Amino acid sequence: MAALINFSIGLLLFSFISSQAMGQQCDLNNFVIGTVRSGREIEGKTEWNVQVVNTCKCPQANIVLSCKDFQTVEPISPSIFNKVGDLCNINQGNPVQPQASVRFSYAWDPPFLLRPASAQVQC
Repeated sequence: MAALINFSIGLLLFSFISSQAMGQQCDLNNFVIGTVRSGREIEGKTEWNVQVVNTCKCPQANIVLSCKDFQTVEPISPSIFNKVGDLCNINQGNPVQPQASVRFSYAWDPPFLLRPASAQVQC
């Protein structure tokens, strides 16, 4: 009887740990967006280097940033950053792995506040 109880407790514990690992709860707070001055000017505008880091333990795809009124005089590859209305798609919707980042630069004054709007966790 004791063996059956220990087995049941072990199975329950294993199930709980597995469901926690598989169902890693990530949200928009799992993105860190850093914007720093590059030290360059392009067409009289300050250039900014942006890094979007996925801090979730799972890959995240279809990352969209809120980028209302975003402008730049420096071209950005649409495969990295594609503005559609007030939203900007990152990395063509491809997954960004855990602790990986997507980087791009733009030139404008003042810098824009870019915030995560949506993403899909892939665990």
